[in-house]
Amino acid sequence: MPSTRGCGPNRHRPIWSSATTMRDAIKSEPPVCGLIDLTRYPIDRLHGAPIKDVVARCRSNLAAHGCSVLPGFFAPGLDSMQREAARLAPQAYLEERCGNPYSSPDDPSLPASHPVRIFLKRTQGFVAGDQLPEVGCLKRIYRDPCFRTFIAMCLGLDMLHEYADPLGCLVVNVIRDAAEHPWHFDTGEFVVSTLVQTPEDGGEFEYCPNIRSPEQENFDRVGRVIRGEDRSEVRTLRLRAGDMQLFLGRYALHRVAPVKGRRPRLSVIFSYARRPGMIATAERSRLLFGRTADCHALDRSAAGRADTLID
Repeated sequence: MPSTRGCGPNRHRPIWSSATTMRDAIKSEPPVCGLIDLTRYPIDRLHGAPIKDVVARCRSNLAAHGCSVLPGFFAPGLDSMQREAARLAPQAYLEERCGNPYSSPDDPSLPASHPVRIFLKRTQGFVAGDQLPEVGCLKRIYRDPCFRTFIAMCLGLDMLHEYADPLGCLVVNVIRDAAEHPWHFDTGEFVVSTLVQTPEDGGEFEYCPNIRSPEQENFDRVGRVIRGEDRSEVRTLRLRAGDMQLFLGRYALHRVAPVKGRRPRLSVIFSYARRPGMIATAERSRLLFGRTADCHALDRSAAGRADTLID
């Protein structure tokens, strides 16, 4: 039975919007060392000009494309991160099933060509957050205050919280030979991830930035992409191991193309939220992990959604 201790918002510490408070926190709890390239990305000096330049580039890329890649961000810690992810990979929930881009039930009242009614085979697996070791390097990064502060700065936010979902807060995505992560939207407004092991071939990240908005689903545009009728909005990224990606995945349709070869594609997804108490729906949790936690029994309105979009 998965642990659900601390599902509520009280366990999630906000980052610091006050510069003085933030400096005091950094002095008392230094950033993760040996895992992040602090020369290129000095998150230990968050008030310096070099990191502000990085933040400005990230914000510009996110505004224009809904995605920003920081090359080699985790290069110093890549070996440790890859070893931890590889040890966890055999524990991934790998049930093969079909799902639509919204992880929602079928709606027979809609036309068969509607994206809600297009179910794609899901063959990738996830290691849930409660399966990761508390003292491992991945959770050290996820909980590091300087790392979260830097992410918040890149997103233009004053405060950032850990994702309240004990399963989906920090996960390892495992995609083996001939498997893929089909077209979908994320539950959270944004996701932070890193590829820690590249496959022998395939596994490109494809996305359609801002194809929907908090006010509009744009089913017609989404349907044309999923049905393979229009790739004009599709962007393709071939990420390298150790790159960090900031991505607005709630509004961008995206997928990982089929992987080829014996070496699986391993990535780590760090999920944060601008509001405390954010969780996935029980349906999405069952889809990704084959189980739920106690907090998924809450009414969906208690999850603190910022919109009324289909998940």
